[in-house]
Amino acid sequence: MEMNIALLPGDGIGPEVIEQTVKVIKAIGQKFGHTITFTEAVVGAAAIDATGNPYPDATHEICLKADAVLFGAIGDPKYDNDPKAKVRPEQGLLDMRRKLGLFSNVRPTFTFPSLIHKSPLKKDRIEGTDLVFLRELTGGIYFGEPRGRNEQGTKAFDTNIYSKEEITRLARMGFEFAQKRRKLLTCVDKANVMATSRLWRETVQELEADYPDVKVEYEFVDAVAMRLIQWPKAYDVLITENLFGDILTDEASVISGSMGLMPSASLGTDVKLFEPIHGSYPQAAGKDIANPLATVLSAAMMFEYAFDLKDEAKAISDVVNLSLAEGVVTEDIAEGDKAYKTSEVGDWLAEQILK
Repeated sequence: MEMNIALLPGDGIGPEVIEQTVKVIKAIGQKFGHTITFTEAVVGAAAIDATGNPYPDATHEICLKADAVLFGAIGDPKYDNDPKAKVRPEQGLLDMRRKLGLFSNVRPTFTFPSLIHKSPLKKDRIEGTDLVFLRELTGGIYFGEPRGRNEQGTKAFDTNIYSKEEITRLARMGFEFAQKRRKLLTCVDKANVMATSRLWRETVQELEADYPDVKVEYEFVDAVAMRLIQWPKAYDVLITENLFGDILTDEASVISGSMGLMPSASLGTDVKLFEPIHGSYPQAAGKDIANPLATVLSAAMMFEYAFDLKDEAKAISDVVNLSLAEGVVTEDIAEGDKAYKTSEVGDWLAEQILK
């Protein structure tokens, strides 16, 4: 198969973890006989520095022409520490999601047997956890208008808006995911307080008849935040709006023991983008210590969701599990004195795939 992959390394550790993932993808291509072309483009702070725009038109065109997009991370302290900055890296991320129509963020949470002791939660609570969030990605409070401050600067406001269409397309994807898993769907909202949440709940209830094999539960977001820690194994597929999903998926990521292990996908009608859930971690940039495994596992999701190549996806997942079992990992999850460099982990993974 021929594949055209757009690479958006971004900022901080993004270029380093993308570099290691490219090694793994090339090894998969060699092993399974695929021809893979990579096209790199700038985004985030790197794009602001180069063009003044965190998501340039040239980058957008490259993404549109690609079969899949592999994205690193964005963010830079010089913008984080300047609340009056008119252009920010994160604006590029929101712009990219909107322009590419990436309406569903798929965030799995699972545990690794060899690392379960790294989790801050008790083993009996989390062992066997296997859940996935579908977060609506292009609506809600992050995109709603009006937003801003009053003339005096003493009040600020953001508007949370959802349409039935936006909710329906995300919910249908959630039902379809549930059908392929344990047939349990949880709609996460705040319907006791928010009008948008009541529309979410009403819309999902209307769709239930189309998926009679799926059991549907409705929970308030604060209850889910609590139960994710108490009993994460109670969940299978969870669907929710943009803001709630942003917060809950970061909470869920610590179940595995490290944010550096969790992949994600952002899916739309045409373009599919894959990225680790961690940030740009600028403190580690250039030190060859960043954990590349979340990005590598995002490539596994890419082979499955973008190309329907489950054997290739499994080969990547298997070699990541092997690296964890054998301790070929970076310092954030290493045991004892032996920690591998980012580049060494990438080399080892690629070599193992080709054995």
